[in-house]
Amino acid sequence: MSGRRVMIGMLVVVAIFAAALVWFQFFAYYSRQQGEAVLVLGGESVTLRDLDQIDATSSPLKLRACFRAEPGAFAGLAAAPDPTPLTPPPWFDCFDAGRITADLAAGRARAHLAAEDSPPGFDLLIAAYPDGRGFMWRQLNRRFSE
Repeated sequence: MSGRRVMIGMLVVVAIFAAALVWFQFFAYYSRQQGEAVLVLGGESVTLRDLDQIDATSSPLKLRACFRAEPGAFAGLAAAPDPTPLTPPPWFDCFDAGRITADLAAGRARAHLAAEDSPPGFDLLIAAYPDGRGFMWRQLNRRFSE
């Protein structure tokens, strides 16, 4: 057997493995919801319009959502400590974690703690803009932050 055949075989296996890895990392476990939804926060219902959301059962950290709500709909919620939007998969382009982080730092958006320890170890955060745009994600809370 020649070394050329062995090398070609190895490269084919590596290419198949790489393609499978990319598929499972960025596409396989996500489910997408679009349209309208109602979010219940502290006994108050907030309608999320133009909702574009991804989530997965494999990890609570996979939740990302972009939506519109009534301006000031989240004003009654507590401020979120250390909001850090997580980067979504490349194909979910409405959620720009870098821009949201910059807007939160500059005061163009406010981060609210929508649900604490839900599920245990994770907090649900919302970045709300004055014009009604909003973004939602989960991040680790103090239980798992270390």
